[in-house]
Amino acid sequence: MFIKTVSDVLNKAKINYALVGGYAVALHGAIRGTIDLDFVIALNENQYKCVEKALASIGLVPRLPVSAKEIFQFRDEYIKNRNLVAWSFINHNNPLEVVNIIITHDAKKMKTQTLHVGGMSVKIATIDELVKMKKESGRPQDIEDVKALEKLQ
Repeated sequence: MFIKTVSDVLNKAKINYALVGGYAVALHGAIRGTIDLDFVIALNENQYKCVEKALASIGLVPRLPVSAKEIFQFRDEYIKNRNLVAWSFINHNNPLEVVNIIITHDAKKMKTQTLHVGGMSVKIATIDELVKMKKESGRPQDIEDVKALEKLQ
């Protein structure tokens, strides 16, 4: 299972992360279909370099030709002037394997909980954190996710 593979490699690399996005919504108990995995990591250059190396070890490469150092150094520029909110990784041998590192948030500032399911251990953003992030986004799917999450509280 792809989510287990990714969470195992992030845990092994000691990445400070939180699973967010559709998978997090679903793991909290809301019905939500998604393919890609979305994570927030700690906002420091070393964590960005470590996540790049960890994801490469399982065959994932950045979708755009930018390195961890560049993403970290030019993060504000990418967000403000290029509307880049996620650093995306893909497995070219299996295009369904996609991981997005959300660069607009800092995992150090997020409340998380660890879930142990299906033989995996994954750090996930709390419902309150997900609701806050999704309200900030304002995308139609995120508004639907907020409604579903609020029903769980």
